[in-house]
Amino acid sequence: MLTSECICTHLRRAARGVSRHYDEALADFGINVAQFSLLRQLQRLDRPSITTLAQVMGLDRSTLGRNLKVLEAEGLVTLAEGADQRNRVVLLSEAGATCLHDAGPAWEQAQLSLLDKLGAGQRDELVRLLGVLA
Repeated sequence: MLTSECICTHLRRAARGVSRHYDEALADFGINVAQFSLLRQLQRLDRPSITTLAQVMGLDRSTLGRNLKVLEAEGLVTLAEGADQRNRVVLLSEAGATCLHDAGPAWEQAQLSLLDKLGAGQRDELVRLLGVLA
């Protein structure tokens, strides 16, 4: 394996590995971890605008818009008019809520698997360090 002192290289490699881990766990549900995360945020938020959802998820509007189009085409989310015509809100559909409910245990198992690898102390330290970098 190529060795590097570049923090970005190590973080990107780790992020791809972690995403792959969750994606494999969620594959049977037809969603990936980015989509699962988006659905989870919609479950937590009350009729967020696209701008609000993008901010909460740390995405730019165009990236979020591309992700929403996929989920909308699959019937997992719906877009509706907001308080004014310039503002659209994102809603979790019934099918999206069902998918999220059904995929939850697989996500939880993937989460526990990573926690087993790290241990609680290292997980907490990793989250702390990532917060510093964010």
